[in-house]
Amino acid sequence: MATLDHPRGAPRVPGPHTPGAPGSDRYVNRELSWLDFDERVLHLAADPDVPLLERAKFLAIFTQNLDEFFQVRVAGLKDQLAAGLGATAPDGLTAAEQLAAIRERVIELVALQDRIFGDEVAPGLAEQGIHLSNWRDLDEDDRKYLVGVFESDIFPVLTPLAFDPGHPFPYISDLSLNLAVTVDDPDTRERRFARVKVPNLLPRFVVMPDGERYVPLEQVIAEHLGALFPGMEIVAHHPFRVTRNADLTLEEDEAEDLLEAVEMELRRRRFRRAVRLEIGPDMDADTLALLVRELDLEPEDVFVSRSPLDLSGLWAVHELRRPELKDEVWSPVTPVPLAGPDGDEPVDLFAVIRRGDVLVHHPYDSFSSSVLAFIRQAAADPRVLTIKQTLYRTSADSPVVKALIGAAEAGKQVAVLVEVKARGDELANVAWARTLEESGVHVVYGLVGLKTHTKTCLVVRQEADGLRRYCHIGTGNYNPRTARLYEDLGVLTCDPAVGDDLSQLFNYLTGYARQTRFERLMVAPGPLRPRLEELIDGEIAAGPGQGRIVMKMNALADAAMIDRLYAASAAGIDVDLVVRGICCLRAGVPGLSENIRVRSIVGRYLEHSRIFYFANGNGPGQPLYCIGSADLMPRNLDRRVEAVLPVTDPALQQRLQEVLDINLADDVLAWELDDTVWRKVPTVAGVDTHATLQGRALDRARRPEPDVRG
Repeated sequence: MATLDHPRGAPRVPGPHTPGAPGSDRYVNRELSWLDFDERVLHLAADPDVPLLERAKFLAIFTQNLDEFFQVRVAGLKDQLAAGLGATAPDGLTAAEQLAAIRERVIELVALQDRIFGDEVAPGLAEQGIHLSNWRDLDEDDRKYLVGVFESDIFPVLTPLAFDPGHPFPYISDLSLNLAVTVDDPDTRERRFARVKVPNLLPRFVVMPDGERYVPLEQVIAEHLGALFPGMEIVAHHPFRVTRNADLTLEEDEAEDLLEAVEMELRRRRFRRAVRLEIGPDMDADTLALLVRELDLEPEDVFVSRSPLDLSGLWAVHELRRPELKDEVWSPVTPVPLAGPDGDEPVDLFAVIRRGDVLVHHPYDSFSSSVLAFIRQAAADPRVLTIKQTLYRTSADSPVVKALIGAAEAGKQVAVLVEVKARGDELANVAWARTLEESGVHVVYGLVGLKTHTKTCLVVRQEADGLRRYCHIGTGNYNPRTARLYEDLGVLTCDPAVGDDLSQLFNYLTGYARQTRFERLMVAPGPLRPRLEELIDGEIAAGPGQGRIVMKMNALADAAMIDRLYAASAAGIDVDLVVRGICCLRAGVPGLSENIRVRSIVGRYLEHSRIFYFANGNGPGQPLYCIGSADLMPRNLDRRVEAVLPVTDPALQQRLQEVLDINLADDVLAWELDDTVWRKVPTVAGVDTHATLQGRALDRARRPEPDVRG
């Protein structure tokens, strides 16, 4: 089995730790911490207790994570270097030093990925009759079948592009898989280079008729290069893959139309600078030198993999109908307050919400019968006058968008903020914005200089006693597909104070209103950062034994927040952090953070919710629980619109405490941070966060929760 024999992190820096003093010994490098998270994902692919097809899935996820890392983070560091900027990261590393450390770390991780795939996952799948085959391993009947597939489905969409004095070097698109082909002209004996793009519209693997053998598409193409270069001698062919800078750069202050500016930038992005070249182990030196030169790369930008390039194609293998090789299927339950008499169909959600706030916890609670049902009922209800919603990411066939379109067509006033700058979803969001606009929805495309990341929906309804505002505030996107894969929280409420705050927030997002003082919501940019600092200071004032902080989030990278937590540790305050991904805080360091414990939960569900607990946040001995969209990163606190909601209902607080308790007790999925090094928590009690919360959801569905509302 491939194991993580040497857990890695940023190098340990010796020296004194003086809280409040600047210095590189106070922080873990952000980029290396991202790669530490990728290693934890690889550990799942290496774990023999994880079903085989799920292990293949985690290899695909690792590939996608690393792609984004190079597209955005490495690209940004290269831009800094090219611009001659001398800025250093909070940990003290320059851009050049970070790039060197990243290369060393990525080489290790790719080697580990190769070992897991080649020595464990691929052979394990073969034992189960699922063969990731090579052309050379096929018999004549198999090859004859693939010849037919090539001629009918592949050859018509291929375009060989030559490179010679009469043909410029062809453009290589971002994340494209290609074949570098060397041919000889038998008449002139001239040697020429050509590039054949492996079409990304075709499946990554060609499926054999038995449905359980897969041949890499580039191998099928490589064996038929004679059809693409008739009359030429094929000398060599090598797969390669290029990654380009994919971060969106906008001069928003100069953009008269933000939507058009985003569309223009998306077109320009295709031609952004290359930042990585992936190759197989057998590429000859001449071909490699040509690619490095023409792509304007350096030798250190080249990464060699023994596995087939772009293992994100393993998602197709994961789709196989082999339930015995996957996690047991989980069917989300309808939250008890929202279930009708038969336990399935939702009741009148507005009546339920009027009786008290409702907490939903995906994927344990069904998104379809809670949040989606709320939006659909609002769209269909003749007494609903207005719906306002933010959309950061949603699905390709979004039922949320369809409901909003239906509401607008029914004459309701519908306003939607579509964040067209959402990384990776810019193109889809531009298309949704156009569709919504054409249907009569009032569409706003985001704010200049800010991304709107908040997950909020406001419904205004005419009732017998006047207008009432119903709200959903959550931690996750309005996406039914990811709601089955991502762990997220949300609250449905008609609390007048929350409704008033949300109305102010939407006025800020859609008009010229300036943020004012919010009664309940903690909003960024603006009140959120100082309020969190105030809450941490409140726990410090409470003193050891009384002060307590627990935070669950995706990432912790804000130096000021980290310093505040160090100050809490120095004051003897117990701090527990559950950080899924990036963590720039050094945990358990004497004189710096000995009272801070950091863990990460990595498993079948992507931990995505944010929960903040302060033991004295509402006064001495009166805890405060909050959920929301913000992580503790500079971008979330200063450059994004975020909303964090204090949860006041005692029953809902109990549910949040349950989530935190289970996360902190986990010894199956959990990792712990020791200074800068992540270590797997040894399994003793066998507490699996995801399995435990599934069980709790089923228990609640069978047994209604006690009403402990005050």
